[in-house]
Amino acid sequence: MFTHVVTFTFTDEAHAAEAAARLRAMEGQVPSLRSIEVGIDEGRTPRSVHLALVTRFDDEAAYRAYAVDPVHKEVLAWMGTVVERASVVDWTS
Repeated sequence: MFTHVVTFTFTDEAHAAEAAARLRAMEGQVPSLRSIEVGIDEGRTPRSVHLALVTRFDDEAAYRAYAVDPVHKEVLAWMGTVVERASVVDWTS
């Protein structure tokens, strides 16, 4: 199993809801994507980010296929217009 986690801070916190909807809409649309979880921050502390994404794939090759999938690339293009900062962590388990 390959897990890909991304946290996002947006230029405006109001973008988090639309981002979550766009990310969740990938479920069932990207063949290599086994599962997706999206959470909007509820804590609103000084250390908080606006949104977290957890995606899982069979292996790293499946993740690489997701990375170039047209559906994912469309979401990335929109995210690029509203994201201030993103951080990523990936691992195999």
